[in-house]
Amino acid sequence: MATLKDIRTRIKSIKSTQQVTKAMKMVSAAKLRRAQDSAIQARPYAAKLKEMLGSLSARIDTSLHPLLSARDEVRKILVVLITSDRGLCGAFNANIIKAAQRVIAEEYGDLYRAGKVEMLCAGTKGNDFFRKRGYDIGKAYPGVFQNLHFGIAREIAEYASDRYSNGGVDRVVVVYNEFKSVLAPALKSEVLLPISPEEAAETGSGSTSDYIYEPSPASIVDVLVPKHLNTQVWRMMLESHAAEQAARMTAMDSATENAKELLRVLNINYNRARQAAITTELSEIVAGADALQGE
Repeated sequence: MATLKDIRTRIKSIKSTQQVTKAMKMVSAAKLRRAQDSAIQARPYAAKLKEMLGSLSARIDTSLHPLLSARDEVRKILVVLITSDRGLCGAFNANIIKAAQRVIAEEYGDLYRAGKVEMLCAGTKGNDFFRKRGYDIGKAYPGVFQNLHFGIAREIAEYASDRYSNGGVDRVVVVYNEFKSVLAPALKSEVLLPISPEEAAETGSGSTSDYIYEPSPASIVDVLVPKHLNTQVWRMMLESHAAEQAARMTAMDSATENAKELLRVLNINYNRARQAAITTELSEIVAGADALQGE
């Protein structure tokens, strides 16, 4: 049975932990607001670029642009995985890693067994997990969320574009966490390359007569495609960052509440143990007094 000293030590330790988790919850809440605003602000621009690209693609021969041309056969894929750099965010990283494994196993199992799955890991957790398990990590960005900026998204988009254009891979898939709400993140798997004109057109009205293009649709596509890829990767990273902060805030809130409940139980046990100790001392005093009177 734990002594009074042991219980006091544990109560003190849990109180210290509770203060840390409460502070981390407040920090994550502040970061969440900024990250959420950034993710929401990026959505309209990304959606409009996608819509314009769909409209343009309907006016040109998509086979003339390498990033709009789907391959007849998919022989190798690049999986872009976006995770966090730090833990203490509940099942955030575990869920997205499992989702990536599921996508690889269920949709590209034959390619994986043939060693034709390459990975690009943005975030320390995903990079560490898949590197330890012998996956082919073509590019890694550990610590990317410590100083998140648009240049990183551009680098990732350029790497994916180069790998697809030179025939190194035949499809680029992004697995990430999309921010829906604090309690409901959504695991997403999207094909980044090749760009599907039909899917892009569905984002908007689907009409091809809303715009007048100068000098020509083909020349504008050459400029618009890199912007589209950069913006989509940037939006995905912002979504993941917001979902991470929401998961961490929720996890720290649960930890704080669990510590509160544990302190309540420990205080009850402490009071019972102290009462038992006092009762034992009183019994010994009474027994000693009785023994003296008996003499």
